[in-house]
Amino acid sequence: MQSVFKLPLALSVLHQVEQGTLSLDQPVRFLPEDRILPHVSSPLQKQYPDAAVDVSLRELLRLTVSLSDNVAADILLRLVGGPNVVDTYILSLGVHGFHLQDNEAVLHREMSAQYRNWFEPAGAVQLLRRISDNSPLTREHTDLLLTWMTPSNRTGRLDGDLPSEVHVAHKSGTSDVDDGVAHATNDIGLIPFADGRRIAIAVFVTDSTADQGTREKVIARIAKAAYDAALQSVTPAAVRPANKRTRW
Repeated sequence: MQSVFKLPLALSVLHQVEQGTLSLDQPVRFLPEDRILPHVSSPLQKQYPDAAVDVSLRELLRLTVSLSDNVAADILLRLVGGPNVVDTYILSLGVHGFHLQDNEAVLHREMSAQYRNWFEPAGAVQLLRRISDNSPLTREHTDLLLTWMTPSNRTGRLDGDLPSEVHVAHKSGTSDVDDGVAHATNDIGLIPFADGRRIAIAVFVTDSTADQGTREKVIARIAKAAYDAALQSVTPAAVRPANKRTRW
């Protein structure tokens, strides 16, 4: 699953915000022990290498979803009560095939740990459909989440072969490459159409020996095939109205 888990994590955090146990504007302490050393992809840790600062919950969520900040994600995971809390919440939404066991710190210490965190593609699509069609969050928080998921620049994965005006709300995940094997090159997301429909799509490329460009091109080609098929299948009577819960 890699960093794809940060989307279910963000949902769990926003759920607790709506339950009143957390607040988007509350300060959260970035503790020295939260750091992942010696090096990890984390704008937060890069900005505050010694930690020992307060960061708003809103900013931690933005960093986690938009920039895939590994340290920010582990702070959020600590804050909500650990992997089991996220597991339980996602299952409560009727989403199956998701399992979170280890945080980023463990994943960066132990290569085999990444196989203990998994998401079946059908389950990822279930979660995306729930966010799009019947979000468990308020409209405000759903819009906020989708905004964080929608980058200003193209990523080259789900959006790689799509028209330039199509902006995909997505969450990717990428492993290291060990002995020529890329354990995971993933992307899940919602592809929007002008008429308000959305494709929920999840592509997981596992244990590949292909180079990164090839792996990402495979994801882009699958997304383009789904997009083209959806365009060809539309008739005026079949187009459903836009979901009014979100604006993106």
